[in-house]
Amino acid sequence: MSEPLSTPSQTVGPYLSLVLPWPDGPFAVAEGTEGAFWITGTVYDGAGVGVPDAMIETWQADGNGTFAHPDDPRGGVTTPGFRGFGRCPTDEHGHYRILTVKPGMLPAPEGGTEAPHIDVSVFARGLLNRVVTRIYFADEEQANVTDPTMATVDVNRRTTLIAQPDVDGYRFDVHFQGEHETVFFDL
Repeated sequence: MSEPLSTPSQTVGPYLSLVLPWPDGPFAVAEGTEGAFWITGTVYDGAGVGVPDAMIETWQADGNGTFAHPDDPRGGVTTPGFRGFGRCPTDEHGHYRILTVKPGMLPAPEGGTEAPHIDVSVFARGLLNRVVTRIYFADEEQANVTDPTMATVDVNRRTTLIAQPDVDGYRFDVHFQGEHETVFFDL
């Protein structure tokens, strides 16, 4: 009797843009929420070209550092209209936009605190699995320095995790490869 054949790995494929996005996906908070701003950026391939069929997915705490999840032991979210989860496909040039609020500090697993950050998953055709990174904020420099996760990242690569102030919020670009490759975390 022969060994059973395993099914070959599959990439996300063309269905990414057909079934995963939803109309209000780019809104981690409702429009008009106090303190809301846009995180905008571009997803780039290794040649520096925008990726037209990627998707950015975010998960974060609200401004008080609590999550919109029943297992958060610190209590419920206090920001009206806060979902804490955003999902935005890139356009034909690789651009995305997510409306959110700045997250608060979080307790770190080993004690201390984590800097305000947004967890990010990036999906794209050609990837077997999502890649995961974080968005930190340039105007939270002191908190970023003491963040335990940021401390594990090579000093010369930390800038790839920091969103810069922009016209209507912050800008955070994702580079899959190349000189400015974004730091991705091994989960």
